[in-house]
Amino acid sequence: MAKKTKADVLKIVKERKVKFIRLWFTDVLGFLKGFAITSDELENALDEGMGFDGSSIEGFARIEESDMIARPDMDTFAILPWRSGDEYSVARMFCDIYEPSGKPFEGDPRYVLKRMLAKAKAMGFTYNVGPELEFFYFKDSQVPQPLDNGGYFDLVPLDVAQDLRRDTIFILQQLGIQVEYSHHEVAASQHEIDLRYKDALTMADNVMTYRLVVKEIARKHGVYATFMPKPIFGINGSGMHVHQSLFKGDKNAFFDAKGKYNLSETGQAYTAGLLKHAPEITSITSQWVNSYKRLVPGYEAPIYICWAQMNRSALVRVPMYKPGKEKATRIEYRSPDPACNPYLAFSAMLAAGLEGIEKKYKLAPPANDNIYHMSDEKKLKAGIKSLPEDLFEAIKITGSSKLIKESLGEKVFEYFIRNKKMEWDEYKAQVTQYEINKYLPIL
Repeated sequence: MAKKTKADVLKIVKERKVKFIRLWFTDVLGFLKGFAITSDELENALDEGMGFDGSSIEGFARIEESDMIARPDMDTFAILPWRSGDEYSVARMFCDIYEPSGKPFEGDPRYVLKRMLAKAKAMGFTYNVGPELEFFYFKDSQVPQPLDNGGYFDLVPLDVAQDLRRDTIFILQQLGIQVEYSHHEVAASQHEIDLRYKDALTMADNVMTYRLVVKEIARKHGVYATFMPKPIFGINGSGMHVHQSLFKGDKNAFFDAKGKYNLSETGQAYTAGLLKHAPEITSITSQWVNSYKRLVPGYEAPIYICWAQMNRSALVRVPMYKPGKEKATRIEYRSPDPACNPYLAFSAMLAAGLEGIEKKYKLAPPANDNIYHMSDEKKLKAGIKSLPEDLFEAIKITGSSKLIKESLGEKVFEYFIRNKKMEWDEYKAQVTQYEINKYLPIL
């Protein structure tokens, strides 16, 4: 796809009567931030960027070094359909954050991913991802009350949210985001819309846009959408399985017609890297206290570090090869959830995979048995370990990871670890309803 030029952007602004442009960026925790400028300021913004105070943005800057410059990425220019009418339109552009000196700001998650993609490029690769984001619709944001009692792939009358999904897909398509599938998920009021694979930077931008669109359309329909990993005890949580592959030019570097499982040596080493470093990247791909309420046995969430082709209890799945579909050869990493920061999650997964390629990791045999039904002794014999059980364990492992520190950069790494330790300290001091129900009547 041809890159947009400054002239292209200014022409669209004039033709579509764009009055406001929202400049978007993401904080370290993955929350979308931004501010609006008028169309009169756009040309200057494209030339020089727009200054803003970064001192109140999570992980950005201390008070004494708060000045930041947001430089719009012209390729991300898009009209926001829900904010536009006949009289005037509103557009958005993702920004890269710079220091006043002109140096890229190392605390910008988008820069973290761009740096990792540059490393992949130096090795001859482009990194493509296709995430499957699940979410819930509830009546409001106060109580997780489902809208329906539907199940996997159910249709009407159980799936009352079909109109919400349809409107969401229309908006995503108008924004230039390709959708592959949408359907009701396993749990009541749980849904999934899958995005067609793209290069990782475009996809991280698309994930941020997707989450906003899902919430915006839900709000317009008078309901609430949430990407909280496990909002209801006793039913499935929401995941973000990430399909990923490396390409060399137009050729899928993961495919080998003669390779075992049709997976090339590159693909096998990449997969081995993901498996070896899975404990280290888990706090990045599952970054909230609540994330670990999803990563428990019995609810389809993978917690065992192994791979397979058909076995969906494995952490990594290698979808079966279909003749003539070499470009679709990929691996699916199944533990991330949709509330993570996609820029950091894609960076961490890529770092683990590239480490496997660089060091020529060997891929262990697949786990074909249902791991949930295996005894601890059998898992131990097979060398199958588990992901961290909670955020505290995950952060301890990440905190001592040289790989993650290098891939995130020191600034983001130190802030992320510090923030997550604070979250855990706050959480562990809480007295929960479970404790009240269990202990108050007997102690």
